Amino acid sequence: LGFFEYFQMAEDIGADALPILNAGMACQFNSAEVVPLDDLQPYIDDAIDLIEFANGDVQTKWGALRAQMGHPSPFNMKMLGIGNENWGPQYVERLKLFTKAIKDKHPEIKLVYSSGTDPNGERFDLLNNELRTMNADIIDEHYYRNPKWFFQNASRYDNYPRTGPKIFGGEYASHHKNSGSNDNNNSWLTALSEAAFMTGMERNAAVVDMASYAPLFAHVDGWQWSPDLIWVNNHHTLKTTDYYIQQLFSLHKGTQVVPITRDNDVIAGKDSLYASATYDDHSKELIIKIVNAAALEQVQRIELNKMGSNASVLVMQSDNLEAMNSFEEPMNVVPETSTIKVNGKILEYRSAPYSVNVIRLKLR
Repeated sequence: LGFFEYFQMAEDIGADALPILNAGMACQFNSAEVVPLDDLQPYIDDAIDLIEFANGDVQTKWGALRAQMGHPSPFNMKMLGIGNENWGPQYVERLKLFTKAIKDKHPEIKLVYSSGTDPNGERFDLLNNELRTMNADIIDEHYYRNPKWFFQNASRYDNYPRTGPKIFGGEYASHHKNSGSNDNNNSWLTALSEAAFMTGMERNAAVVDMASYAPLFAHVDGWQWSPDLIWVNNHHTLKTTDYYIQQLFSLHKGTQVVPITRDNDVIAGKDSLYASATYDDHSKELIIKIVNAAALEQVQRIELNKMGSNASVLVMQSDNLEAMNSFEEPMNVVPETSTIKVNGKILEYRSAPYSVNVIRLKLR
């Protein structure tokens, strides 16, 4: 998959492309080789040439090549990443050189910088401070952690500054055993904990611009990392419980965040409840997401100013936290749709134990 095919694929599916380029540093878990600063210019030139290839006029060198390949119109690339899971002062040194050269020529391109391999700790703290001092456009945070971490960090972004760099949750997945272990699986517990964390992402959309579960695909007979979002064999595709959570948040995200509180506080873990709400300008609906991570049914009394007479509800639920979808039982845990009546301005909603609930209310 080359850059040309990548840009075409993004265009075909209606996505914005985000190439991540080498910052002149090999993987620091392996050889940790670095390109000397005096020899970094070819890497910087590659980044600037890629922008011209993606967006340049057909009269430019690389825009002309794109036209010769069959795509005279620009791809309108808006973002470019420099480095993936790099860390330390040597990464900052190289970033500064990349940033000056790219921003001098293409100030319209948003640059994405790595915050390292972990969401906290010494490496993260150093980069988080340095990148904010550099007025970074977007900081790429990664979190491969156990379900407990995801539940506990649903309010992670509530106190992030509303100004300054935006956040890209560039790689994340709940690992029910050890991060990087091949024994992890896509259980209902991992999906439930990710849903709880994602309510915090959605609630803080002013800070969190983008997020992506990782990895995306794995073949049952040839893989090196688990869990994965979608599993394939030579005949079938398996959508995991984690996949359906991603789908629910993607298809029901709304266009603007609406405050949802209890006792004047965000709903992010008290009584094992997590919640976010948005309004959809297109459908004129209020979209409420409730994650009940408790072993008992809970009743939520939702007060609103404007209500319709009906609400559509999608629920994912299993009493078994170890439940999984499999090639033999691909629909073991999937969203189920129903309709509920709404009376007045109060909606009493019963969330089942271990459930993710999406409520869509047509507003008057």
